[in-house]
Amino acid sequence: MNIAFIPVRGGSKSIHLKNIKEMNGKPLVYWTLKASEDCKYIERIYVATDNIQIKQTVEDFKFNKVIVVDRTEETSTDTASTESVMLEFANKYKFDNIALIQATSPLLQTQDLDRGFEIFNKKEIDSVVSVVRQKRFNWEVKDGFAVPTNYNVYNRPRRQDFEGYFVENGAFYITSKENLIRSKNRISGNIQICEMSEESYFEIDEPSDWIIVENLLKQHSNTDKLDIKLLATDCDGVLTDGGMYYSSTGEELKKFNTLDGMGFELLRNRGIKIAIITAENNDINNFMVKKRGKKLKVDDIVLGQRDKLQSVKNLCEKYKITLNQCAYIGDDIFDLPAIEQVGLGCAPSSALEIIKQKADFITKRKGGEGCVREVAEYIIRQIDGGDL
Repeated sequence: MNIAFIPVRGGSKSIHLKNIKEMNGKPLVYWTLKASEDCKYIERIYVATDNIQIKQTVEDFKFNKVIVVDRTEETSTDTASTESVMLEFANKYKFDNIALIQATSPLLQTQDLDRGFEIFNKKEIDSVVSVVRQKRFNWEVKDGFAVPTNYNVYNRPRRQDFEGYFVENGAFYITSKENLIRSKNRISGNIQICEMSEESYFEIDEPSDWIIVENLLKQHSNTDKLDIKLLATDCDGVLTDGGMYYSSTGEELKKFNTLDGMGFELLRNRGIKIAIITAENNDINNFMVKKRGKKLKVDDIVLGQRDKLQSVKNLCEKYKITLNQCAYIGDDIFDLPAIEQVGLGCAPSSALEIIKQKADFITKRKGGEGCVREVAEYIIRQIDGGDL
């Protein structure tokens, strides 16, 4: 069994509780957890911490593979080595291979971990370390004089002709349990490298690092092209205005907006599946939601489900897609886990403030006023580029 191991302690001196400090709208540790969760070679993710706040934050993410474990006081000090907490863990838990992943490397991507394990699985490879290529000219002082260590000052290569050298970026290390215990080191034996993007050179140790990395993450968010295969939405407060309406005979009514119907059609024409997920489960609600869903040719209707994230995960399994290929629209507290986990979390302008804080996209329209149409148009613009 392959596992990821992410040690996070609460005693950081340079940045207080940096592992759960918000980085580009998410706690720092979220980014490496997300990369690990989506890695096809990792079966479980263990987060080792000594801090109850960190534990609660990680558990609130509700990742499928993640298990939070305790680390002792001895392995949580400023002077304790990473190897000490790895060995403490290895002596308690069963696994075959371990990927040590540093929460301070939020630029780590799932594809980096996939490639790392593919290299590790090759014959005669005992360990893998993530690196970046640097193209800088290095110097050292010998006998009182400066001398270059990696180039000839009389034949300075052009940068494009300079192969450079590899530097550990601290993102991940892969080895077997057997080699870890034998060598008492994170890597040993026949070691191979996994090259990552040059920008992943940055680790977060000081406040200045934080500013650089957060800006790089924001650039990723702005440039990464969406690959949405499913749009799931709450009903009340999104497709409706959340109001309670009654007929003269006392029947409960819901008000929907025709703009949203056209939004669904625009997405359906591009092969995107549509789902309505509602927490309510009574005869009147079910009748109205089913009737509206049928008219809008919705692919899936999930009734009486407060765990919206689990419903989205079930749909991902059904359609053989990832959470990153899903968009979700919600306005209330039950929608929060789904909004945080999907590739595109959306909220109407009338949503709770905490929902809007976590959403990737907030509509100008309120729930029941065509906010789903606005999300649909946004998705299409991101996929196609330019205006509709």
